[in-house]
This record gives sequence, C-alpha cells and structure tokens, in this order.
Amino acid sequence: MIRLHATRVGIAAAVVLAAQGAFAEGEKISDVQVRGNRRIDAAAILNAVTLKAGDLFYVEKVDADIRAIYRLGQFQDVKADTEKSDGGVVLVYTVVEKPIIREIKIDGAKQISTDKVREALGLKTNTIFSQKELTLSAKKVKKLYADEGYYLAEVDVKGEKRSGNDVRVVVAITEGEKVLIKAIRFEGNKAFPDKKLRGVMETKEKWFLSWLTGAGTYKDEVLKNDVNLIADLYFNNGYVNVKVGEPDVKVLEDRSGLAVTIGITEGDQYKTGSIGFKGDLLEKEDVLGLGLRVKTGETFNRANLRADVLALTDLYADKGYAFTNVTPLSKINADKKTVDITFDFEKGEKVFIDRINVIGNTKTRDKVLRREIKLVEGDAYSSTGLKKSKQSLMNLGFFEEVNIATAKGSADNKLDVNVEVKEKPTGTFSIGAGYSSLDGLIGQGSVSQGNFLGLGLKANLAASIGGKSSTYNVGLTDPYFLDTRWTVGADIYRTERDYLDFTRRATGGDIKAGYPLSDTMRTLWMYKYEDKKIFDVNVSSEDIIPETTSTTSSITASLTRDTTDYRLDPTTGMVNNISIEVAGLGGTSRFIRYFGDTSLFFPMKWSTVLSLRGALGYIQGIGKDVPIDERFFAGGINTIRGYEGRSISPYKRTSTGEAAFIGGDKEAVFNLEYTFPLLKDAGLKGVAFFDAGNVYDTGDTMFSSFRMSYGAGIRWVSPLGPLRLEYGIPINPRDGIDKTSGKFEFSIGSFF
Repeated sequence: MIRLHATRVGIAAAVVLAAQGAFAEGEKISDVQVRGNRRIDAAAILNAVTLKAGDLFYVEKVDADIRAIYRLGQFQDVKADTEKSDGGVVLVYTVVEKPIIREIKIDGAKQISTDKVREALGLKTNTIFSQKELTLSAKKVKKLYADEGYYLAEVDVKGEKRSGNDVRVVVAITEGEKVLIKAIRFEGNKAFPDKKLRGVMETKEKWFLSWLTGAGTYKDEVLKNDVNLIADLYFNNGYVNVKVGEPDVKVLEDRSGLAVTIGITEGDQYKTGSIGFKGDLLEKEDVLGLGLRVKTGETFNRANLRADVLALTDLYADKGYAFTNVTPLSKINADKKTVDITFDFEKGEKVFIDRINVIGNTKTRDKVLRREIKLVEGDAYSSTGLKKSKQSLMNLGFFEEVNIATAKGSADNKLDVNVEVKEKPTGTFSIGAGYSSLDGLIGQGSVSQGNFLGLGLKANLAASIGGKSSTYNVGLTDPYFLDTRWTVGADIYRTERDYLDFTRRATGGDIKAGYPLSDTMRTLWMYKYEDKKIFDVNVSSEDIIPETTSTTSSITASLTRDTTDYRLDPTTGMVNNISIEVAGLGGTSRFIRYFGDTSLFFPMKWSTVLSLRGALGYIQGIGKDVPIDERFFAGGINTIRGYEGRSISPYKRTSTGEAAFIGGDKEAVFNLEYTFPLLKDAGLKGVAFFDAGNVYDTGDTMFSSFRMSYGAGIRWVSPLGPLRLEYGIPINPRDGIDKTSGKFEFSIGSFF
C-alpha cells in the first residue's frame, strides 16, 4: 500500500517506496473513491481531482490531487490510500471534514443586547468552525464592551464539541461596572494649558451628564485620532517640531475610572519667513500672493498652508488645468526660527469637459440634474464649477447623496464628468397632528410631491384644522418653466385664524414668476388676490376694531441673495431679502408695503453657529387707511419670544380699560441666536437667544423704544417635523399689558 497524507497544519506527502508499496507506481487505476465525507458530496470532491479510473498511478499526481481537495476549504485532514483490485489499484481519498458551528450561546450580556454581541462576534451557525476566528471574535466582543465604557469586561469564547463534527460556541461575558475616563492629563505642555488641549480632543472626561452625551467613554481609535488633533493645534501655532506621544491609559487605583496621560515635546515656535513662487506661473507673483492666508512675519500655521495649496490649485483648475500640482516647499531656519515657503507650480495640460454622465436617477429626469450642473460639454475644466454643481444638486432636496467624479475622456486633454446621485423620497402623504403656542392644537393632512413627475415640479395639497386656525392650500410650481430659467407657480388657498381681538378669514390665490440673476441672487414677482373678512371682534374692542369685508389685489416684487452653504440648515453665509408690495390694482385695499430682512451665519468652535437676523418693515396707505389685518404686529415664537403673539403693537384703551391692539405702520425686529449640538447623531440642538424689536405707529420715531427678551431652547428635526421648545423671558415688559414672567413656547410639525 502507498499512503499520502495532508493535515490541517500543512500538507505533507510521505511516499513509501519499500517493497510493500513500490508496486503501485505506474499501475493502472481501476477506480477512484472518496470516504469519510458526510456533508460534502463525493462528486464535488472528485470534481477537484485530476486522476480518473483508467489513468496510471503516479505519486506526484496523487499529491497534487490531495492539495486540490484541501484547497476546497472543507477538510481538516485528507489521506490517499491504494487497495489492490483485479483490474489494478483502487485509489481511495479519505477525508475528515472540518467541524461545523451548530449553535451560538451568549451568557452574561445584560448591558448590551445579545443582538449587538452576536453582530460583533461575527460568527454564524452552519459555518465552519475555526479556533483562530474564535480568538478574533473574543477580541471583537471585548472591543464592543470597551467602546460602550465597560473597559474591564471579561469575554471568554470557546467551542464545545457535540455529536460528530458539530460544535457549540459559548460566549461567557462578565460585564463588570461601566468605567469612564475620569482624568485626561498632559506632560510637557507649556504653550497651551490642559484645558485648551482637552478642548480640541473628541474624547472627553466624565461629567454628570455623561449618561446623555456619552462623555468619558473610552474608544481606542478616537483617542488615537485625538493625538493628531493635539498635534494639529501645535502645528497651526508654529510648533513645527512638536512630538505627541501615544496615550497611556490606566485604571485608577480605586477602579472608579480611567486616567489618560499624553506626553508632549513642544519644541520652539516658528514664524513664516519668505514666501515665493516658481514653476509654471500663470499670474504674476503679487497676484498669486493676494489671497494667501500664510503671511510673512506671522506665526506659521499648517492649516493655512494647506488651505493656500488648495486655493492655488483651484485657481489653476478654474482656468482648465485640472491636473495642476502645487507643492509647498518649506525650509526651516533653526537660527531665525522661521519657515520659508516656496509654492512650486506644475500646471500640466489644459483640460476640457468631454462627456457629462448622470447615474443613479431612476425617477428624476436627466434634464432636471443637468440644468443644475454649471459646466457643459466642451467647456474648460473648472473646479469651482463642479463644487457649485454639487451644492445646487443637494439644494434641490431630491437626493440623499451627490457624488461628482472625473474620469479619462476620449483624449489625454479631456475628462468625463460622472454625476452619481442617490435619490430619496420626495413625495409625502401624512395625516397627523401638531401644536404651537400661537395656533394651538392642529390636525393636519397633506399630499405633497417635491419632484412631481420627475420633472422637479413642486406640487402640494394640504389642510390643517386647529382650535385657533385652519388652512387649506393647493399649489403647483415649476422652477424651470418650459425649460427656461423662469420659475412659475400658482396657489389657491383659504385661511382662518383667531387673533387676540378678532378673527380673520381669507380666500384667495396667487400667481408667481421668478428669475435667477446669478448663482446667489434671484428675483420673484407675485400677483395675489384675496377676499377677506374681519369678524368675531372682542366685545370690548368693537368701538375700535369694526367688522369689515374687503378685497386685496396686489403685486409683490422681491430680490433675494443667498450665499449660505446649505439652505435647509446653514452654518455660514448670509440671506438678504427686500420686497415691495403694492395693493390697489383693483380690490378695496390701497397700500404699499416695504420689507427687508437679513440673516448672517457664522461657524464657531465645536460645530456651533452664531446667527444674526434683522428685519425692517414699513406700510403706508394710498388715499385711505391701511386695513388692520395688513398692519405690523410682533411677539411670539417667530419674532420676539417671551411676549404673547401679536401683542407687541400700538394699542388703544377700550371702554372697559383693556388694551385693543391695532398694529403699526413700522416694524423692527432683531434676533441673536447661538446654536450648539447636544446629540449630533440624533440632530438635537440647543439654542440660546436674545431678541429685541418693536412696532411703531404713525408719528412714532423708528427705533425710539424696544421690547427685549432672552432665553434658551431645544430644536430637533423629528419624524413629525421640526420641533422647537423655547422659553423666553421679557426684559422690559409694559406695565399692565405684558406678563413679567417667562413664556414657554412650543411648536412641532409642518404647518401649512
């Protein structure tokens, strides 16, 4: 007999050439058999071997077949034997199958769900058992617990053999107490205090709200990245030779938490020395240097240097040189403590746009995307044009993701532009409820489609009914009417709202048309016709506010400039708007209304945003008084918080001595807000605010007095719509009119 053998630790062939087995070499094989297999079909195994019945027996070929069977990955042992037969020899492959995981049992998981543990484990039933994978799985589960703060958790994963080759995997977990980072310490830092260094880190120390914010949780990858963030702080402040050591994490002696220690070698602080340019220069050096952030004599800042490289690269890319390389060559002068910078330009060949391919839009038609792309086929390449294209596509609100990439075109100097989008639902059908401190409880139903027919049309059919207001609206808007840049739309509506002293009902419609003057500026014209009625006047106010029926036929012209980064949730830029409304083109109302408002957004540290808003309004009658419902009123969640809605207004005393608010012909409102993330992943934000403003009557001097308030709140884009919880406190309430205590205001849902 001759035997060849392969084991799980390797493949070895032992050929016995003694007299007892030498006869097999070169003999005819009468049959090839497989033995020992339970799960794997013999046919599948024989399909992997080359020797067949009728072939001659050679050791080298059998050895190759054993290796082929082993490569199937299903066996831990493979042997080849021969048996004498009348027609030659029978070649027998005997296999030992690898064990199979039939059950996974998890014990001790209480603080983390067994589903999460099972997912981290990475093992599946009815798959091949591997001791090596078992060891890796134990490490993965331990990391899961460490990332959740259970740094001392013990995890034991072992396999228990059952019948045959079946194995049960048992995961035994001892969770222990949750251990958070109690102290973050630094050694060797002189330029920056510990507090400053902790401020740039994503890892935070434990505090009393850690259960909500997750502060103090130890995560190895995050802590390693914090080393880079600390180094960046030093690099951006001139410490070009700084060394930040690996974090040393230890359990405190009382086992109450972890202590993290980070060693720092700062080195000397350097300033920016000379700044020069060389290579393929398309502009004069003084022009290239105009917009640079790094400046001679100022503290060297690596972040500014990176930004300058990108800006100079974009400058060339906007001229068509898509493959420009700008290399900042630095020379450190240890004696002078300066860093000389030379920007070396290699512009490459001028590149043109070959084809623009749109991918991933199953519903939205190609033309809807292409009209937002700032480049056309044949244009010179422009980096800024592609960036603006992506922003415009995201601002449509039709896509979850927009990716723009370039690929080689039909020639070396041509590039294809591939625009890949991932669509999101743009149509909604909802029946629900909402609440606001101004309108009370509101039941609402709506059908809306932001991308109607895939043409980018905006259509809506909505209704809301509440204790203080009701609205019905149907409308359709085409942002690219007849494939031009004109926006054309129309609405029909009916509204009814209870105010402090009266109820207003309006039925009407509008037709609007707009046109973009640039990428950031557009104009809008709107004609509106309303049939209005003032009724249910407060009994004590009847001598001041009569019941009336009137009609308004007006045209409004507005100009809007928007430079924000993302219209739905801006963090930088500004929005400016001015408008004028003229009523008197028919109807009974005669007036001119002027209005302007500006909002500015400033990104601050730690993903916070400071915003400023100012609004001014003025209305004047044309040959007759301005209707009370068209005059200005302020107060409430959308203007000056802490005051009753529409209570900031000129007023007259009724016969009972109460105040009847009659509105004013001038308005000024200013808002200062500071928003900050509370739970980033959930989109929960906090806000602190200061409001000031007033409404003035004829004869009053604008800005002569202000009502002011301050407060704080929470904002969340919930599944039901935007949520606002805000508490405003009046600073200078009017005696006998305004409440002196704070006012809680709340709104949720999309109100129409």
